[in-house]
Amino acid sequence: MREALVAAAFQLFLERGYEQTTVDDIVALAGVGRRSFFRYFPSKEDVVFPDHERCLADMTAFLSTGGEDDEPVERVCDAARLVLRMYAENPAFSVQRYRLTRKVPGLRAYELSVVWRYERALAEYLRGRFAGRRDGTLRADVIAAAVVAAHNNALRSWLRSDGKGDATAAVDHALGLVQATFAGGPTPPVDERPEDVVVVVSRRGAPLWRVVQEIETTLGRD
Repeated sequence: MREALVAAAFQLFLERGYEQTTVDDIVALAGVGRRSFFRYFPSKEDVVFPDHERCLADMTAFLSTGGEDDEPVERVCDAARLVLRMYAENPAFSVQRYRLTRKVPGLRAYELSVVWRYERALAEYLRGRFAGRRDGTLRADVIAAAVVAAHNNALRSWLRSDGKGDATAAVDHALGLVQATFAGGPTPPVDERPEDVVVVVSRRGAPLWRVVQEIETTLGRD
């Protein structure tokens, strides 16, 4: 039923245009009632993005099952790859949807809200991993935004090419840039940073008071 409604909707969107197609038109073509439509989709916009709720749930579950030994930046990059997998499962549909969203301002706005939910899921995971660290929240939000930007840049290039080429390789390359920039881990708190180390060279047999004087001079003490 779900697939039938999506197929009917996109057939009408292509024939009549998105704005000119109503929910009644969609259910009539699919041969079901309005109640059946709203059982699966809260609105007409949702039928354009039928798989995002499932993908967001999969991403959240993937992040929640990570362990403390997982490198956090690598983990969120792997989570972003779940979104790519969703698009790559049906390239023809993904390209068709991309073309539609480029034409309809309301769908572009809806898509941005979906992207924001993905970014929020990544940021919440990173905030938990960086909790108590210096600039942990800031770092989490910046990395989440970078992951989404890198993923979407590669994904949209693939969609603009009508789904030709290796989408996985393109996304891996983009996410690799993020990992190379941020995978060193968060800046540690001040009290976790290593202490300054001072090395003083003195002559063998020099009196202890001379060694102490040289150390004090090196440390800048009077």
